[in-house]
Amino acid sequence: MAKIAINLATGSLQKEEIIVGIDLGTTNSLVAIIHPDTRTPIALKEHNSSSLVPSVVHFDAYGNVTVGEQAKALLITEPQNTIFSAKRLIGKSYNDIKSNASFFSYKVIDDNNQSLVKVQVGNKFYSPAELSSFILKELKQRAEHILKTPVNKAVITVPAYFNDAQRQATRDAGKLAGLDVLRIVNEPTAASLAYGLGLHKDEEKTIAVYDLGGGTFDISILKISNGIFEVLSTNGDTYLGGDDIDNAIVQYWLQQAGIDEEALKENSAFAQSIRLAAEAAKIKLSTNDIFEGTLNGDALTITKKVFETLVKPMVDKTIVCCTSALKDAGLAIKDIDVVVMVGGSTRVPLVKETISNFFGRQVNDTVNPDEVVALGAAIQADILAGNNKEVLLLDVTPLSLGIETMGGLMDVLITRNSKIPNKAARQYTTHKDGQSGMKIGVYQGERDMVKDNRKLAEFNLTGIPGMPAGLPKVEVSFLINADGILVVKAKELRSGIEQSIEVKAQENLTDGELEKMLMDSITYAKEDIATRALVEAKTEGEQLLETTEKFVQKNVAHLSKEEMMATAAAMQALQLALTLNDKDIIHTKVEALNEISRPYAERIMDTAISFAMKGRAV
Repeated sequence: MAKIAINLATGSLQKEEIIVGIDLGTTNSLVAIIHPDTRTPIALKEHNSSSLVPSVVHFDAYGNVTVGEQAKALLITEPQNTIFSAKRLIGKSYNDIKSNASFFSYKVIDDNNQSLVKVQVGNKFYSPAELSSFILKELKQRAEHILKTPVNKAVITVPAYFNDAQRQATRDAGKLAGLDVLRIVNEPTAASLAYGLGLHKDEEKTIAVYDLGGGTFDISILKISNGIFEVLSTNGDTYLGGDDIDNAIVQYWLQQAGIDEEALKENSAFAQSIRLAAEAAKIKLSTNDIFEGTLNGDALTITKKVFETLVKPMVDKTIVCCTSALKDAGLAIKDIDVVVMVGGSTRVPLVKETISNFFGRQVNDTVNPDEVVALGAAIQADILAGNNKEVLLLDVTPLSLGIETMGGLMDVLITRNSKIPNKAARQYTTHKDGQSGMKIGVYQGERDMVKDNRKLAEFNLTGIPGMPAGLPKVEVSFLINADGILVVKAKELRSGIEQSIEVKAQENLTDGELEKMLMDSITYAKEDIATRALVEAKTEGEQLLETTEKFVQKNVAHLSKEEMMATAAAMQALQLALTLNDKDIIHTKVEALNEISRPYAERIMDTAISFAMKGRAV
């Protein structure tokens, strides 16, 4: 078994370890390292190939997985089995993405509640973390092939606005791919590091990071002080990027040729060809005044002037976001010291020109915009390896801290390698009507089930007022002070009742025990995440059975005999599925029960609302 060389004082790894930096992107992903000889960051690529790996995953009929360019080629011919933009789904519930559901050509499961989305391919259900893990595994294998050495440790970047659930899902994806994720770093922070910003202790600057990628746009305002990056504000549009620029060119050509857009949907090969031609036109027009090409013998032409007219509304949208970000940060344009450009789409001259004019200064675009985030992640990895003495590494938590949730799962509030002091809070609720107490079990460790982690403390929050399940709001907060003492507090927000416990610095862990806990989390990652998925599926199934039963009993007079019988059969099938240890079967039966109950549940709700509104002026 490989040993993890870890410096417990700083949580950093010893120099002989290779730690890679990974940019897990919506459209493309890549991996970078600090070159051992030149000590400069480089993106890994083979010979003259690209460093970019398209973030696309394809599943064939036998469940074999293909990632990258080969998978991208199947986007048009096998859309239902080819997953793109999985990053958009990470840590999201269906309610979060339903307004953009038409964007996805594959099946995103709507289970009509707040639980996290799943993607269905054939008879299998995948979480976005699992989908992202296939991309990370491809990057890991690519790095190992190029470097001719095992790669087990990584720094992975995420958008600055990612919440706890999204960051945790990204860590899970890394763990599933066989990577020990040492840090989750904000993309604008990584980009700033790649430009050499924030690497000197006495540096103080306010930075705008303008990131226009293939599918998303982000603007972040950062303050750098003494090597610490603080995100002052973020803004953006998660459905605006280079793909939209390509599409604008396609629409222009279709209009010129008098071709209906519906024809594109019927001819997938033509759709793919014209989109690729549009991409080529966009690239050529960055340095030329006209693009001339052919498709199926027909001429395709577009001038730079027309192209800029098509692109301008999109660039204007990004300016609105920049204005909002400045306002949220409480800053004026003159307060910004540096503007950093990130993302392949910032190569468009109109974009650079417009942003330079808006901020009233020349933008920084000397680092390859496709690679800048990964290069910054590699610099952060180098800092963690203890090779950059200029940057101060604060004390960190050696293991993740969290609480036990339904089914014996570990819900992490403060992740391993988080800086100390630190605080985090999350809201929970009751699962039974009239529940008056809640047991708070505090654990330390990297495994998905609390039984495999180390119990630190336990206390009961009692006196919760009798309310229907799901109504109480219990906030659990963790606070670690500079001495490593953890205070855990639970408070029911509606009634104000609270309880807290103090857990002394996490002592009695030898280096060997810590090393074993970290190794186990990687070794058993696949089993752990499969167990978590099964427990979550069973919990979801049990809750659905309970709520459906209550709803049917309450509204029996409004249901037809056919609806009653179909519901009873679907409930029975789900009950049986819960006895089988197969999450895919459980999800299938949950879906089936939802399909049956949704129409009558909506009908009864509509009737109740219209009855309540009768005679009332709205």
